[in-house]
Amino acid sequence: MKEQTHEEPGIMAAAERQMHAWAMSTELKERASLHEAEGLLTSQAVKYVTISREAGAGGGEIGRLIGERLGWEFFSRNLLDRIADRFHLSRTMLDLVDETHPSWVYDVLGSWMDHKLVPHEKYVACLSRLVLAIARRGPAVFVGRGAQFLLPRKELLAIRVVAAANYRLRQIMEHRGVNEANARRYMAELDNGRREFVEQFFHRDITDPHQYDFVINVDRLGTAGAIKLILAALGR
Repeated sequence: MKEQTHEEPGIMAAAERQMHAWAMSTELKERASLHEAEGLLTSQAVKYVTISREAGAGGGEIGRLIGERLGWEFFSRNLLDRIADRFHLSRTMLDLVDETHPSWVYDVLGSWMDHKLVPHEKYVACLSRLVLAIARRGPAVFVGRGAQFLLPRKELLAIRVVAAANYRLRQIMEHRGVNEANARRYMAELDNGRREFVEQFFHRDITDPHQYDFVINVDRLGTAGAIKLILAALGR
């Protein structure tokens, strides 16, 4: 019994030293992995940030603030103004086809009935040309509209911004001044339109997390947390 009593402190001390050494080794490995990941992004010279978003998750606001912090150009709905000016199209009509589900009746019969109407195919062609022209000028932040599928993948950081349905409903109700039923209908229509728009013209599923470098839950992290994470990924 005496021998056991004398040995236990030594055994415990040795075990503690081993645990400490293991913890230090693990921490060093984690730090090395983090620096390696940061170096990977910065070494690839990321020139663009693209943000796909669920309705009401605040992806547009996050993109705008990221653009301000980086000093990069920011493009969201203002792309429609550029398209209207550059290609001499009706700005009002562009709103009807922006990130919405293509309709054969609208695109065929609508264009025949009113020359001011813009077919989805024409809109996407003009959108693609403008995004690529902007990208040639320098770094930029793009929100939605399939921009990530138009730009060189190795030169961009692709983000998906999501949030719980209740969180998104509250945001839509507050910002649009509508009741819950209307907010729910608006949210569903916007999400469906964006998903179908990308499926139709870019043959991708915007809800697939494998399309992105990060999927950020704003409901958990908040807008400030999301921005901090994106800037950290860019090494800024």
